Amino acid sequence: MPDTHLTDDKYIPPAELIEAWQEHPEIVKLGNPILRQVAAPVTRILTGETQKLIERMKVIIRKASGLGLAAPQIGVSQRVIVFDIDDEIHVIVNPIITGGRGEQLDPMEGCLSIPGLQGQVPRFNELRVRGQDQRGRPISRKVTELEARVIQHEVDHLDGVLFIDRADPDTISWVHASDDEKNTAPHD
Repeated sequence: MPDTHLTDDKYIPPAELIEAWQEHPEIVKLGNPILRQVAAPVTRILTGETQKLIERMKVIIRKASGLGLAAPQIGVSQRVIVFDIDDEIHVIVNPIITGGRGEQLDPMEGCLSIPGLQGQVPRFNELRVRGQDQRGRPISRKVTELEARVIQHEVDHLDGVLFIDRADPDTISWVHASDDEKNTAPHD
């Protein structure tokens, strides 16, 4: 993967999206170096600190109406993701994608850390992920379609990779509030 973080500054939001960038100040935005760092593994899941982090992430993902959120997106460099599928929030600590197959290009992806930007990202259509749940128990799940897309997006965050690094450059575009009917991009 090329060292693309040096070009993050080319994604300056248009003036009409500045308000969207300020709407959720608890979410770190593009340009913050933590988004380009590899997050540290969580060694003690049942500590008060880790549990508070997970609960905070659950609140923020609901407040922001996001599909997924990785700890670095709220300024914490730890390997924790939360995601909302079928109105249920799931937690994976120290997630590892162990295999994938098939490809999906749609829907377009967006990101809570880059409000208003979207692009087409090739992702596995089916994958297996393992890690620990919020209580520290081992989990292994086979997931497909949107859930697979969201998990891949969030695990990328843990590795300092953003969707703009994987997206077809010809598909990356800003979506304005007036474009909402055209914007099908799930965000994080």
